[in-house]
Formats: sequence, structure tokens, C-alpha cells
Amino acid sequence: MGKKVLAFDFGAGSGRAMVGDFDGSRIRLEEVHRFSNDPVTLKGTLYWDFLRQFYEIQQGLTKGLRAHPDIVGIGIDTWGVDYGLLDKNGRLLDMPVHYRDKRNEEPFRKVFEKVDKKTLYSRTGIQFMDFNTVFQLYGDAQNRPELLARAKTLLHMPDLFNYFLTGEMISEYSIASTSQLMDPYKGDWDYELMDMLELPRSIFRPIVDSGTRVGALSQDICAELGVPGVDVYAVAGHDTASAVAAVPCQKGENYAYLSCGTWSLLGLELKRPLINENSFAYNFTNEGGVNRTVRFLRNIIGLWLMQESRRQWKREGDDMSFADIDRLTAKAEPLARFIDCDDPSFARPGNMPARIAEYCARTGQRPPEGKGDISRCITESLALKYRASLENLETLCGRKVDVLRIIGGGVKDTLLCQYTANAIRRPVKAGPIEATALGNIAVQLMALGEFSDISQARACIAESFPPVVYEPYDSELWEGAYRRYLAVLDRA
Repeated sequence: MGKKVLAFDFGAGSGRAMVGDFDGSRIRLEEVHRFSNDPVTLKGTLYWDFLRQFYEIQQGLTKGLRAHPDIVGIGIDTWGVDYGLLDKNGRLLDMPVHYRDKRNEEPFRKVFEKVDKKTLYSRTGIQFMDFNTVFQLYGDAQNRPELLARAKTLLHMPDLFNYFLTGEMISEYSIASTSQLMDPYKGDWDYELMDMLELPRSIFRPIVDSGTRVGALSQDICAELGVPGVDVYAVAGHDTASAVAAVPCQKGENYAYLSCGTWSLLGLELKRPLINENSFAYNFTNEGGVNRTVRFLRNIIGLWLMQESRRQWKREGDDMSFADIDRLTAKAEPLARFIDCDDPSFARPGNMPARIAEYCARTGQRPPEGKGDISRCITESLALKYRASLENLETLCGRKVDVLRIIGGGVKDTLLCQYTANAIRRPVKAGPIEATALGNIAVQLMALGEFSDISQARACIAESFPPVVYEPYDSELWEGAYRRYLAVLDRA
């Protein structure tokens, strides 16, 4: 009984390689490699450092397989939407461009000259964000036609890594769904939409299910690293899909999930897409999940606000840890000011504390006076944003949620978890922290026959990593804060 698999989990700021050791009843995690995932600006374009990323995968393979030669599977998950273009010989034509690059602003407008917003949403069910693959690729077609003319294949990031490990080219369902180029009803590419936008059909590979075996590590990789030819699996390649697969819910539990990291993604798992006038108005998305489920959710700017504030303070000479920031947050004045976390002014890298102060002044609020005020404002505003999004979710789906399941790195932010429980006036069950890696591991173990279905995998995760429960308090105080929060958003 039991097997070991290796999961690579790439976030927007860091990555890690985790060994999942399943003994037949529980999963034990071991981190064998962790690395920074830093973009690089070159002549005004923000790129992912793909060569460094692949080097770090090789380091993780070497460390993991040397320490655990009995590993039988490898899986990779990453953020969504970004891609690489390959020529007819399988060579990478350019470094993948970062989704936060400013190039996306113009194609975001121009796509709607070809296909209006309602049509695009009705065909894909995907939330409008200017960095979705459809806008990036349309921008390539308009501004770099020579590059697209040479392209034979487009692969999203986890599929691109899998190709350079195995030599096999596939497109996995969950990561393909983030493109805004997939038909969510058929689970296949929307080739008619591509024709409407004059995008080449031929560069897209067939879509396969999460858990599909891609192939074994290539002979070149094995020879270079001195490792065996372990099988590589297309797990739920979108990191949020992997995280949702690891939600340790009980059978029949009436819950919503909040995958909390650089981004916050709040939603429900559905069997069918939910695409109508109201979901369009609320800008909810229908992304793919394990077993071809639909992750009906709202993308919310998350801990990016805190991460970018910390980077600014570091640039100013104060290299605080997140623990230091938490202490300042706890001491700051409560519920004094609020921001709309999704305001466009917060989307790009830069001086986040200054932007928050500007937003407060613009909306008639007293600007923050120090780092604690900034961090408290971010944390409380996120909690209130979650409430607003949860209420919209309930309205759209026509059902009441009893508990919010928070998963991912945000679980470590105990203040955020407690403030969220206070804001939504319902219990929060927080954990596991490493949900994305665990979902990656769970899909591999399902593919290997260790779990019969996702329910069995989730029960194992719940047993292996029990959640922490946060009960709400100060309900009246937070109810008043919510009304003031909504009034601030009206003034913005």
C-alpha cells in the first residue's frame, strides 16, 4: 500500500517541489526544494524567466529523486493564462510574457471591436481580466505577427514544462479553461471564436483530462540529471484547480471555498457552467476543475497588496517579515479605512502604500499614518470584499453557504482568517496551507489508482491535515463596517 509522488507548485512569487508520501491512509508532505520565481523586465517588457524556472525544476527533480528513488509520479501546476510559443521544431520562440505586463491594455479594448463583451462571455463564461490568454494572444497577432507566423504550437505554462520534460505536447483541461478561448459546455477549444478573432486554430493542442499521463521523463533529462524515467502526469495544471481539489470538505457539507494567496479566488464547485445575465453583470468565471467540474468563482486581488507593500518597504530600507507586519496590523486602529482591493490602481507593481493612501484621500477617508494602518486596511478590506463576493455568489447560485473553507498560503494569516469570519458572520475552516501541492498529489494518486475518486482523496487530506476553525464575533461592529465599506466603494 502507498506510493510517493513529486509535486511542483509554481506561484506568482515562488515555487516549491514537494514529495507526497501516501502510506495507504494518510499523506505526509516533505519540501525538497524551494525557489524564488522572479520576473525580469527587458526593454520595457515583463517576462517570466523560463530558463531559470526550468533549471529549478531540474534541481527539484535531482533532490527529490535522489532522496526518494521510489517516486513514481511527477506533476506540475502553475498560475493561469500565460503561455509559450514553439516553432515547428519544438523550440521556444520567446520567453513567456508575464500577465502583469502593460502590453495587455490595448488588446483588451480591441478584442471587443471584433467580439462584443456579452458574446465573448456567453461563449466562454470567463471573467474579464485584461491578461486572459485571448487578449494576450490577440495582442501578439497585432503587434508581433512575425512571431505568431512562426508558431506551430501554443502551450500554457504547466503544459510547456511538461513538454520540455517529456517531449509530449498536450493541453490540460483546467489550465486551458483560463484562456477565455474554451467552450465550457463542450470542454473543447472554441474554434469559431478563434476564427472571429483571426487567431490560428492550428497552434492549439487537444484538451485532455486532469490526471492524464503525459509521458516519461525524456532520455536527455534522465542522462543529464542522472535520474530514472519517471512518469509525468497532467495534474490540474491551474494552481487554483489543484487547490480546490484539496478542499477537505465533508460529504454533503454546504460550503464555499476561498483559495487565498497572491490572488483570492472565492467560489463553488458546480457540475455545469453557470452563464447568464447576472453572472455576466457580477463578472463571475467558469473555470475547469478535476473530473470536468466547473469552478464558479470570482477572482479577487489577494495578498498581492500586502506582498507589494512589503516590497516597497524593503526598497525603502525596512526589510520586515510578515510576522513583523502582523504585529503592526494587530496594534493598528480597527476598521478605520477601507479600499476596493480590485481597484485598477492596485493591479500593477509599484508603490502600493502610496496608492492606498491616495485611494483613501480620494474617497474622503483619513489616510493611513504608518505601516500598521496600511496592513490593517488591506486585511480588513479583503475580509469585507470576501463578504460582498460571497453574497453575490449566493445570489447567483440561489443557495445559502454555511461555512467558508479557506485554503492556501493565506491560512497562515490568522488575522485575515478571523476578520473574514467576523465579516461574513459564519465559521471559517482554514487549511490546508499547502492545498495546491496536495491537490496536485491527490490527482496523481487518483491516476495511479490509490484513490477511487476525489471524495476519498479529500477525506484523506482532512485526516492528514485537520483544519483550524474560526468562529465569528463582534458581529454588530463588523456589520456597521460593511455598510461603511460599501459607501466608500460608491464614492470611488
